Amino acid sequence: MQRRRDDIRARVDNRRKRYMRRRMATTFVVLAFITAVGVAAALFASFKGEKEKEDSDAVAANADVPEKSAKNESGTDAETVPISEGEEGTGDTPEDEEGEPEVQPVQAGASSKEGILEEANRLAASYDYDGAMEKVKSFAGYEGDAEMTEAIAGYEAQKAACVPVKIDEITHVFYHSLAVDPIKCFADQETVPQAVGNNQWMTTIDEFNKITQEMYDRGYVMVDLHDMVEETVDENGVSHFKEAQIMLPPDKKAFVLSLDDLSYYHSYDGFGFASKMVLDENGKPKCEYIQDDGTTVVGDYDVVPLMDKFIEEHPDASYRGAKGTIALTGYNGILGYRTDISYQTVPEDIDADKKKWLEEHPDFDLETERANAKKVAEALKEDGWKFASHTWGHLKVGTISFERLQADTEKWLENVAPLIGGTDTIIFAHGEDLAGWTDDYAAGNEKYDYLKSKGFNIYCNVDSKQYNTIIRDGYVRQSRRNLDGYRIYFNTTGEMDNLSDLFDAAEIIDPKRPPVHHL
Repeated sequence: MQRRRDDIRARVDNRRKRYMRRRMATTFVVLAFITAVGVAAALFASFKGEKEKEDSDAVAANADVPEKSAKNESGTDAETVPISEGEEGTGDTPEDEEGEPEVQPVQAGASSKEGILEEANRLAASYDYDGAMEKVKSFAGYEGDAEMTEAIAGYEAQKAACVPVKIDEITHVFYHSLAVDPIKCFADQETVPQAVGNNQWMTTIDEFNKITQEMYDRGYVMVDLHDMVEETVDENGVSHFKEAQIMLPPDKKAFVLSLDDLSYYHSYDGFGFASKMVLDENGKPKCEYIQDDGTTVVGDYDVVPLMDKFIEEHPDASYRGAKGTIALTGYNGILGYRTDISYQTVPEDIDADKKKWLEEHPDFDLETERANAKKVAEALKEDGWKFASHTWGHLKVGTISFERLQADTEKWLENVAPLIGGTDTIIFAHGEDLAGWTDDYAAGNEKYDYLKSKGFNIYCNVDSKQYNTIIRDGYVRQSRRNLDGYRIYFNTTGEMDNLSDLFDAAEIIDPKRPPVHHL
């Protein structure tokens, strides 16, 4: 029995010695730290004591998870870390006299002071000063924090310095799909009609990047088509429009962006264009590109991902996160996916490109294509992009018969609208409008009345003028400027001068672009 008591006593003594060694080691570290910062800590405590308590309470109130404080051996407050729900000190964790574990410093996060200020600054950079102020005010105790109240004062001053944009002086520019490989895109114009058209209609990635940078340097800020108007809907569900107010710093100018034919037609195959829109591992819109060896790579191979990247790096290039409007036809599907019903029904008059594609893709399934396209479209909208009709068959609405317009529109509404969630905007193919700019869409214009009945309220054509916007109670019209090879090239030769307000064509033209044929 005595031996048992001796054994127990020995184990207790050993346990006490191990505990004391851990205790002494912890004490040594704490004392060394206190010695190093003692003078600064004393001054800080005497000068900031009460405010430090207030700030600590504010941090705790805004933390993602609850915090516990600890006391070190000298009785001063230790650093704190979040304690997970139900967590307890176990094992060899050092403990103080009250049994509380020592903890580590809190990490900054989205709800921390630093995280909130970072997000608020980004909102202010995109001219959303009210949003920036609300973000700061969401932090508990911001009223007593000098840095936060100074930030609010700064946002108020920036907002007060802004001036209204002249809505009727907002220019609208557009692109087609960008040429990834200019050599392939423009080669053999003497014998390949598609190459001639590519050289006239398309902009290269190098040109696009230079134009985007130059317009940014000149103070251009992208706004959404819908930012220009204030829409109200009456009790009958009818939309009414009037000018909205866009406030920007006085050295900034607003512009609208749109993209035509983002369907990646079969006719683009082999000419150095991206092949479709896809989502990367983070769910962000990118493009597939098929290389010469047949392998497929994913990257920034068209306007959407390139502009996304630019705005991410330059938030002041976009008004409150605005992106562009994507105009879609439907006859070859959308966004590179073969979503049209004709790929399944295979009518007798189906064109050769579709036949060839179907032969090369025996595993084609229409519903799978549509589901994939819809997923990309939803990501694009979440990213800030909008959609528009470009007619199903890329038709000239002013020239075709009323009956053909009806049939074409029904195809678009059946095959495209459900994949993008619908739209109130139509961007006319070939730039052809329903009436001249000196004429309103008068009562009795049956094509306008029909399109209006299908929910279209915003109408865009193509024009060489710097800007032209018409806002009526029932509709909005805006002309667009094509920033393509034709205009870029002939602005460098001196035959045209209709881009100089945006950029110097001679500085941005791609050296790989050959001479452009006249239309």
